[in-house]
Amino acid sequence: MLAAQCLRAVGNMSEDSYSTTSHLSVATTINAVDEVQATTGNTTTSSWSRGADFYFQCAVVVIGVVGAAANALILYAMIVSKQHKKQLLIFNQNVFDLCSCLLLVLTYTLKLCNIYLTGTLGYWLCMMLLSENLLWCSINGSTINLMSVTIERYLKVVRPTVGKRLLRKPVKCAVIAFAWISSIVYDTTLVFLTSVVSEGVCYGYVIWKSPVAAVIHGICNFATFTVILLAVFIFCYGRILVGLA
Repeated sequence: MLAAQCLRAVGNMSEDSYSTTSHLSVATTINAVDEVQATTGNTTTSSWSRGADFYFQCAVVVIGVVGAAANALILYAMIVSKQHKKQLLIFNQNVFDLCSCLLLVLTYTLKLCNIYLTGTLGYWLCMMLLSENLLWCSINGSTINLMSVTIERYLKVVRPTVGKRLLRKPVKCAVIAFAWISSIVYDTTLVFLTSVVSEGVCYGYVIWKSPVAAVIHGICNFATFTVILLAVFIFCYGRILVGLA
């Protein structure tokens, strides 16, 4: 379950690259991207920066391969022992982590290839993979599912009577479906609204209608997937520790 948080930390380097622009037309949008290129051109064109990016991307691919192998083994063990039927949320958590690791490998391998994006295929490669859209769908879904696992443990230990009523298979299946659907809808909508392909390069999460919109989204994203997650962890596991003492 910690794998999702590690992947979130790796992905933050790209998500924190959000920039702002007030241009609405396609022409001015491309100009905004050109401004971003001009602003960062001195650093990105240096050999040191290119070398650092290359080694960072290689390290991410290695992390993804190791994580995928570990999660695949865990899933195999759960299926063989038939625990996947009893621990639906735990099993789903490992499925999310496996998907995140595989998408991490695929996304950063494509980035290492430095493909020049053209036409419809280039557009969809940007929107789905190079922008890290599918990767963040899996990571955010994993975060939602992780909160569900925490609440499940809290109910089983601290509120066993309530837990027996609520923690039924249909409820767990609904929680799993919510984690997948909500993360896919949220991240896919966001990437189509804020990403663009310019001169063969994919720019993900850089086109915003206004600086205020970018700031508001950043605050809401941090509050939802970090602050609330930590609050749920502290409350639930705190109460579990008190109950077991």
